[in-house]
Amino acid sequence: MMMSWKRLLLGCVFALPLIPVPAGAQLSPPVSPTGQQGGADAISRGAAAGQVAVPQAEVRPYQPTVIDSRPNAPQADSAADAVTKKQPGPPAANEFETFVSEAAGKPLRRFGAELLVPGARDFTVAPTTTVPPDYRLNPGDELLLGLTGSVQAADLRLTIDQEGRIFVPRVGAITVGGMRYGDVRDVIARQVSRQYRGFDLQVSAGRLHGITVYVTGFAATPGSYTVSSLSTLVNAVLAAGGPSSGGSFRSIQLRRDGKLVSDFDLYDLLLKGDKTGDAALQNGDVIYVAPAGEQVAVIGSVNREAIFEIAPNETLNDAVVYAGGVNTVADDSRLMVLDSLGKSASGWQQVTAAEARTRKARRGDIVRVLSDVGIARPIDQQSVLVTISGEVARPGRYYFRPGTKLEDVVTQAGGLTPQAFPYASVITRESVKAQQKLSFDRAIKDMEFQLTAQPVVSANRAQLAQPGNLALVHSIVEQLRTREPSGRLVFDLPVTAPALPSDVIVENNDTIYVPPRPVTVGVFGAVPSPASFAYREGSSVGDFIRSAGGVQQLGDKSEIFVVRANGTVLANGKKILRAPALPGDLVYVPIDANRGEFWARLRDITGSLFGGLVGAASIKGLAD
Repeated sequence: MMMSWKRLLLGCVFALPLIPVPAGAQLSPPVSPTGQQGGADAISRGAAAGQVAVPQAEVRPYQPTVIDSRPNAPQADSAADAVTKKQPGPPAANEFETFVSEAAGKPLRRFGAELLVPGARDFTVAPTTTVPPDYRLNPGDELLLGLTGSVQAADLRLTIDQEGRIFVPRVGAITVGGMRYGDVRDVIARQVSRQYRGFDLQVSAGRLHGITVYVTGFAATPGSYTVSSLSTLVNAVLAAGGPSSGGSFRSIQLRRDGKLVSDFDLYDLLLKGDKTGDAALQNGDVIYVAPAGEQVAVIGSVNREAIFEIAPNETLNDAVVYAGGVNTVADDSRLMVLDSLGKSASGWQQVTAAEARTRKARRGDIVRVLSDVGIARPIDQQSVLVTISGEVARPGRYYFRPGTKLEDVVTQAGGLTPQAFPYASVITRESVKAQQKLSFDRAIKDMEFQLTAQPVVSANRAQLAQPGNLALVHSIVEQLRTREPSGRLVFDLPVTAPALPSDVIVENNDTIYVPPRPVTVGVFGAVPSPASFAYREGSSVGDFIRSAGGVQQLGDKSEIFVVRANGTVLANGKKILRAPALPGDLVYVPIDANRGEFWARLRDITGSLFGGLVGAASIKGLAD
């Protein structure tokens, strides 16, 4: 019985290692050294120790996935870098331009030659140009991706490969080649959403790969060009220098895969701002500049003088419209047309405005629009503005019908006052002033020549040729050149005339001054006491000279002259001393001293051209 119990206990002991227990319990001794009952307590303590030894789990916060956004190597084939910057200047003038320039007397170019192709301009599309939504993505284009939320990436630069794909790290390859730029964000977002949730995606265009196009025909610099994939037909044509001197501005053809895509007229862009036919380019496109069509020149009073290319069946009026129409001062009732090729022997032909709208423009025509400026109109067609002042009842400015007489002007101004002195009235006129200016300038040149040559032809040439005398001559001539004619219209009225001349026709911008009756006579020049003396009825010119102290020793009695108040000059030698003096007379006694010829010549010029107070004052100022 005892043996059986021991065997059973031994079997249990050998079975213990097969029961899973904590590590501490396994390493604890099966029997306590302190006693028999220590075994059970030891087992209990080992189990507790095993529970304390279990490590606690570490709780970490959520971290979103981060995609490496290291930029790709920069692309070197950007259109802005790869385009050949030939930048040609305007094409040379063709034969017709040279001929028309000689006929017009001024350089004339074809319309558009200077507007479109200046010598130093970059014709590429700017790098900051906004990419339109309809733009089709091409291999080599670069996209910029930005992701926030559960997946993050900043400035992720992805280049479309030759198979039209981009590779997004942790997402995979996405096909975007040939896709609209406006649709690419949604396509990429769908692919990213297969891997992640709760994100926001931004897509923008980076560098765009250039495309190669071919500019052929009559271009200034034909050849192949690498341009931006956003370029249009006009960009490529301008990069090639525009049409050559024999190229057309009216027909620029874009061909793609052997088919005509657009036939663009540059006049639509230049004259109307219409770019409807300016198609976007694709890789491999061919642009053909056609030869120039028939050309005509438009010159004269138009807003833009130039040579224009005429389409079939266009009229002379169409050519004038291309020139911006007639300007403000043009005669719009007619045109002058010259057949420069000599097919008709009539020379310049006049064409009415109605005929110009139906007559077809012919190759080589020169169209001139005449001007209405600078043409002297008949008096009865001129508008008349007259200014009247002085001794009239209502001084002021008045408008009159063409052909109005002077007496009608005085009547409109209320008539003359009792103090008026019509004999001394001053009437100035623009046309008279212009004529006086021409005559005065010619007289000054003649006088300068005679006074300068006098020392050569005179008997006392040695004395007259002194530097001081020559300097005096040049000084006086220069002073005379600064004088301006007054434009006074002189009338030979009696001193007792009660009114102005009645039969004079007034002109535009005439000025009329009616002075009061003067009460003095002035005596100046080589007299002891030059002054203005009270007028004495019945006194002679000699009497007033004696009132000024008589003629000094250096004075020349034979050259005394009188400037009347009406602007006339009285000069008849010594007889003038016995002439009756009139109110407002200016008596001048010139200096002799070997300068009599000079002063006599000076008197003739200023008396006949300046007249009146202006002439006398000029001589007095020079003598002083």
